[in-house]
Amino acid sequence: HLATSLPLPSERDHFRPRIDLIVFMIDIKSKYSLKNVEASLAYVDASFFLGKVCFLVTGVGRVNACSIDMNAVCKLGETYCSPVLFCELELEGIRVATAQRLLRMLQICAGHIPGVSALSFVSLMRKSDDD
Repeated sequence: HLATSLPLPSERDHFRPRIDLIVFMIDIKSKYSLKNVEASLAYVDASFFLGKVCFLVTGVGRVNACSIDMNAVCKLGETYCSPVLFCELELEGIRVATAQRLLRMLQICAGHIPGVSALSFVSLMRKSDDD
């Protein structure tokens, strides 16, 4: 399910499936994209930041068209203890690899991978980022 911003409309709450993972997409070419994500973060329950949120930054292949400071994006990941993934959607191989990575994250967050929780997964990612 896709939403352009949060909060989600409440009139269809009873039809909405459980939310296992929130992926905030940030288009590196659009300052509005980052502002929209920052505004939406206020509507996310604090428990989701324990392994069920990630930031996906698109358009990274065009550094010269960058409208967003990359440090601001990395700071979001640090502030919310959430992974930041960078990709170029126009390149099929990278697009497929990113989709597979997100699917694996979703499987973990939904509890479909025995012995691995969303919190332990993010903990492992943070350790590898810090090394």
